[in-house]
Amino acid sequence: MSWDDYRLFFACAEAGSLRKAATELAIDQATIARRIDRLESELGQRLLIRFKNGVKLTPFGMSIFEEVASMARATQNISRRSHAGDVKGVVRLAATEGLGTYWILPKLIDWQRANNFLTIDFRASMQEADISRLDADIAIQFHRPTDSDLKIVKLGRLHTYPFVSVEYRNRFGVPKSLADAVNHRFIQQSSRLLDDDVMKRALAVDDLFGIVGIRTNSSSAVLYAVELGAGIGVLPSYALNFGAQIVPVDMGVEYSLDIFMIYHPDLRKSERHMLVIDWLKRIFDPRHYPCFRDEFIHPLDLIRLMQDTGRTARERSYAAINLGASLLAGTSVRSVVPKTEKSK
Repeated sequence: MSWDDYRLFFACAEAGSLRKAATELAIDQATIARRIDRLESELGQRLLIRFKNGVKLTPFGMSIFEEVASMARATQNISRRSHAGDVKGVVRLAATEGLGTYWILPKLIDWQRANNFLTIDFRASMQEADISRLDADIAIQFHRPTDSDLKIVKLGRLHTYPFVSVEYRNRFGVPKSLADAVNHRFIQQSSRLLDDDVMKRALAVDDLFGIVGIRTNSSSAVLYAVELGAGIGVLPSYALNFGAQIVPVDMGVEYSLDIFMIYHPDLRKSERHMLVIDWLKRIFDPRHYPCFRDEFIHPLDLIRLMQDTGRTARERSYAAINLGASLLAGTSVRSVVPKTEKSK
């Protein structure tokens, strides 16, 4: 059996038409039909039901489609990576500020060195890019678009957790419960992309006067304010792995958001864009980066689970991994902390 025949089967099933597949692959339609016939004969099973206006998978065709699709994606990825250094052009990437600055950018630097003919026009902002209006080629964001014409991929889940600086903890202590939390100062991030009422619901208060001392739309400002001892701030659960001089506050609350990658399906024909898309899938893969799993993992546990990431941070003089290591010296590892606040 020829892999090329399976490749043509995959193209026809994905396009829903022999004619469309022939156009995309620049192969004669009769040739594709003949190769599909040969594959069906070798398998002893029908793969496609052919209609005047297209094709439909048979039950057997459906049973093998995902495996063939995985093989096709793997072949495409290998091909792209082998030619990566020769690909030229600009790719416009937009991401939310926190993910863009603290997760994507550090990894982008190393990746770009291996793809030095590609220019990544990178925008990190608390305003979502509108792919339909061509604000960017690829967007990483928390809200799932309603436009059915766009390709939407769930990359993982961002978990956030309360943190304070060591200075704040030493001066004021940390709350052990939500009831005690109202006696402390908070830094709040406010944005169209976030639910501003989450903190009020979590603390069971009608307003935040006397509790929130600083409100900002910037993820970077929240981190900086926490490090400077301004109060308790909610940050990504992986913050200790990337150099933040802070400690987690176990007061029974965490908050999570799905992370989506959005792009137009036409980009699948662009080698440079697919290189970036494949890379983004890898750097958010929960199998390699447990912080993006659906289940919440405590920030102290992530230090051990993501040791390679922490080692990279330490080698680049990011300080917090050393702080995290010292914290762990006298701390037992926990698994999942119960949630009291879920994303809406």
